[in-house]
Parts: sequence; structure tokens; C-alpha cells
Amino acid sequence: MNLILLSDPDFITPTRVRLTDRRFVHIQEILKAQCDQNLTVGKINGLMGQGTIISKKTDAIELEVKLDGKPPEPLPLTLILALPRPPMLKRILFSAAMLGVKKMIILNFNRVEKSLWNSSSLKPQAIEEQLILGLEQAKDTVMPEVILKKGFKPFVEDELPNLIKGKLSLVAHPGSSAVILSPKGEESQSIVLIIGPEGGIVNYEINQLKAAGCKLIDLGPRILRTESVLPFIVGKLF
Repeated sequence: MNLILLSDPDFITPTRVRLTDRRFVHIQEILKAQCDQNLTVGKINGLMGQGTIISKKTDAIELEVKLDGKPPEPLPLTLILALPRPPMLKRILFSAAMLGVKKMIILNFNRVEKSLWNSSSLKPQAIEEQLILGLEQAKDTVMPEVILKKGFKPFVEDELPNLIKGKLSLVAHPGSSAVILSPKGEESQSIVLIIGPEGGIVNYEINQLKAAGCKLIDLGPRILRTESVLPFIVGKLF
């Protein structure tokens, strides 16, 4: 936890917060912070700054906060992700938030197990927990938007063309002819990255994505796990 992330209920005055949850435990037991010590803080979807410990009790801690700094710039990348299994979804949400992705669309594909859509990992609270962990790690405050789309065809036909308009749209697809050869040349361009399921994207879906204007990319001879594709491509392009 490199940033103490705050929300409206934490504020007991306009400049003072009271913490009693895991953030309190982290400050108390991990940081072992003392009164008058400064900590890096930030308000969700707001500014960052410093929080000075002014009171420590056995069940709570209070900080006087000054928020006057901007969060880091977002990554100009929209992630479209085939719904993975819950443990992998948690890791990808964390990683995406940490890297600065601010929009994620979780999409159904042919090889996505239908039962996964009933997983508790898709509940708003479960998604938010992983996003917050990623923001705390990266010292960022801007909460990513996560959208669930159960219909592949209507999304690709009706929504994807507008979403990718004016952007570089990439589909990570092993065995495709295109390869990222000049990674730094596209860094100023907004990107839409589509990552399919572990079992691969079927031909029908590939044709639909290509018809919408997407470009297939091959990441090389090694077949990466879904959770590794995002940081690999971010490292290549930014």
C-alpha cells in the first residue's frame, strides 16, 4: 500500500479523516507510523497529497490531510477482455488498475464458460476491491470503469466500431501474421487492446473483429497466459 486511498465517508471534517479498517491496520502494524508522521494520501477520483497523523488509538487513527497534487496520467489504452476464471480476473483487474488503464470491458466469447458470468467475482464490490488494490500500489486515485458485456455479436457490431474510431485497435491472437515490430512508434496513439479467452478466439469471432476494423497481432513464438498479455503489450508500446 503505497497510497492511503480515501473516500467521502472517511472525512469527519473537510480536512480530517478517521480510519478504522485495513488502512488503519496497515498504518499501525506495517508502517508502524507515529503521530506527526506524514503519509501519502489521495481521494478516490480526486487529488493526492499528504496526511499527517494527529491521533492514534487502539481502534482508529486520524489524519489531517492536504490534497493539492494531481494523480498520474492515465494510460491511453482501453482493455477489452474475455471473461477469465475468478482468480485470474482478480489479478488482471489489479494489474490493469496499477498500470493506469481507466476503461475495461469484460466481454463474452465462444470459449468463455457460461457459468463464469454467475461468479461472485463480478459483483461490483469484488471488482472495486481489486481496483483499489491496484490504485494503492501505483499511487493513483482515478477509479477505472469496468463494463460487463454478455453479448459478443451485438457489442462487436453495434458498439465496437465507435469505440475504436480514431484509435489503434489490436487483437492479441497467436499465429496471426502481424507482429509488433516497431513498438515505440505508436506510443502517442490511443489503443484498444482485445484479449481473448485462454482457449483462443474462434474464426467467426476473428472475422467479426477484423470486419469491425481491428488488427491482429502475434506476440511471438511463446504463448502467454491471459494475465501476462496486458503488461507485455504495455511494456512494448509505452
